[in-house]
Amino acid sequence: MSEDIFQGYKGEALELLKKYNVHVWDNAEVETSRGHFSGKILPRAENTDTIHIVLKLITGYNVGIDVNNVTNMTSTTVPQPVFKIPEKQFPITKGLPNVKLLGTGGTIASRLDYRTGAVIPAFSPGELYGAVPELADICNLDTEKIFAVFSENMGPKQYIELAKKIGEEIKNGIEGIVVGHGTDTLHHTGAALSFMCQNLPVPVILVGSQRSSDRPSSDAALNLMHAMTAAGHGNIAEVLVCMFGPTSDEYGFLHKGTRVRKMHSSYRSTFRTIGDTPVATVTRKGVFPIKQDYHPRRKDRDVTIIPTFDDRVAMLYYYTGMKPDMLDAIVDNGYKGVVWVGTGLGHINKEMYPAVERAKAAGVHQYMTLQTIWGYVDMFVYDTGRDMMAKGIIPAGNMLPEVAFIKLGWALGQTHDPEEVKQLMLTPVNDEITPREPYNGYLVYQGGVPEVEEFIRNVHK
Repeated sequence: MSEDIFQGYKGEALELLKKYNVHVWDNAEVETSRGHFSGKILPRAENTDTIHIVLKLITGYNVGIDVNNVTNMTSTTVPQPVFKIPEKQFPITKGLPNVKLLGTGGTIASRLDYRTGAVIPAFSPGELYGAVPELADICNLDTEKIFAVFSENMGPKQYIELAKKIGEEIKNGIEGIVVGHGTDTLHHTGAALSFMCQNLPVPVILVGSQRSSDRPSSDAALNLMHAMTAAGHGNIAEVLVCMFGPTSDEYGFLHKGTRVRKMHSSYRSTFRTIGDTPVATVTRKGVFPIKQDYHPRRKDRDVTIIPTFDDRVAMLYYYTGMKPDMLDAIVDNGYKGVVWVGTGLGHINKEMYPAVERAKAAGVHQYMTLQTIWGYVDMFVYDTGRDMMAKGIIPAGNMLPEVAFIKLGWALGQTHDPEEVKQLMLTPVNDEITPREPYNGYLVYQGGVPEVEEFIRNVHK
């Protein structure tokens, strides 16, 4: 009997399937000592155990069943599935805006790889709009796959290529651009494109999804619809990140690419504007500004593309007891920039001072950001801060650590003159440094107290 019908199963689990003549992809009824289960037999990953079978339940979720608990199995053999969403010609509707989707990979363009049990980039942008026909009611969509990588594999090379492509599309008359991107480093790319793509006449919207398209709770389709609405119909011509607002499906947020951060590993509402409010909310009905000081859409095709990046930049998260050889190693390996992520108002220990001086003497540009995430670096309050500035560390205001890291790489791609780098770093491009944080730019609620519990019950998570 061909082992192809037992994909990935081995040991006790394989013997169980053979015993009851059940195959992968069969619709199975499984009786166990813990109850009855009904679903589709899924393949096993090559690197998993031998004592479980896996069912996809009618709800869309997967469950593992210990073979030692199975008392009986029956199945209906069905054809093996073909993992392909047919691409279909996108309808062109007169009067709708023309939007370009640039695909880079990530969960919004992915499917489940049953060999490893992992989510892999597999859906092309064409397959995506084939799977979400509602997009045809929003815009006339053209797509192009630029990369097919997880977001942890995005870097300077991809940032530069994306920025150049965005410039080309704008010159060619596109009315809005959406970039499909994995969520883990989406905010890094948002910062990079904010610096590389300035004076935008049309919106550039980065979008991803926390949950892949095969899951019932996937946010992929709605995020795409929101992003297309913002790109095609919105009046905010900036680099924006579009993701869920609350955990429900009510609306999405549009965050500035320089003030946004992924704040939860799995929540659909993971992205939050830090030190400010989101720029707008978005639904399928339109974009609704929260802030009024945004860059509006223009009819001209003028755009400034500055696709530079020196990747010899490191980010050092300070921890108690850090030794000077951490910084020395970075300098010895030829790095030209360091973004410190310091404690409190922006501090590191005195043991690091000689290494900081050595780095400055070697021409390494050093900037200070905060572990607290919210707030401003203030190195004038304590002697520690004053000492560090004297030794070469420059405070970076309320720039987020990842944003400062990206901006320093971008700045060093243009010049290594200390004063010119400082001018680039401390001159805001699009609110990466703000003169003040609004009172409602810092909201961290704690559960358990009556007023917060009341808010959660009656308003939103």
